[in-house]
Amino acid sequence: MLLYIVRHGDPIYETDSLTERGKLQAEAVGKRIFDSKIDRIFSSPMGRAMETAAPACRLLGLEKNIEHWTHEIQDERLTPFPDGKLKSITMLQNTYFRENGNIDLPYNKAYECTGINESNMKTAVSFIEDNGNKFLERLGYREENGIYRIIKPNEEKVALFCHAAFARAWLSVLLHIPLHIMWSSFNYTHTGVTVVEFKNNPNGITAPKCLCFSDMSHLYAEGLDLIHDNDVEL
Repeated sequence: MLLYIVRHGDPIYETDSLTERGKLQAEAVGKRIFDSKIDRIFSSPMGRAMETAAPACRLLGLEKNIEHWTHEIQDERLTPFPDGKLKSITMLQNTYFRENGNIDLPYNKAYECTGINESNMKTAVSFIEDNGNKFLERLGYREENGIYRIIKPNEEKVALFCHAAFARAWLSVLLHIPLHIMWSSFNYTHTGVTVVEFKNNPNGITAPKCLCFSDMSHLYAEGLDLIHDNDVEL
């Protein structure tokens, strides 16, 4: 199975919808998903994700399957670090997650990292992990202590349209990358496509492998700008 994790397009957060730029991005990634011959489409229940999924659904003639557990992480990622004012951990300078020995914290100690330790991210990630395992088991793969038992080999390509913080948290779990390293070292572009492979090995077990992260070649193919959230031209 190939799992495509797609971030929504350029948003208007106040109305939970897409900008005109975001709508063009959604059309572009819709063509990418169509060309990839996706078999099933899943989406967060939030408007900006569903709106991004719509062109792919239209082109493929598929329905959106809403997965409520994939909504964006909200208050759980707020931290008062370093000035006492609540803010998303995403807004913190990434050096905080690496300095003073933080970079060497292992996976199970990530919640002790500066900034994250004053948030409720552990609760949020536990929710995502539990529901993500149930989702994958429905698709044929049961998590068993770091590997996945192949309950029913799945040759489908499935796409999930979701959100940056959610996706990084879930990828942290799937790929066993410490959460603070995901936050310090990885970011998601609008309509970025990450592909994770669950190979149907003959011995009946598998593990997720990232084949690409936040790919935006579909934007280049359509002649759209390659500007990231922070106005950096990629």
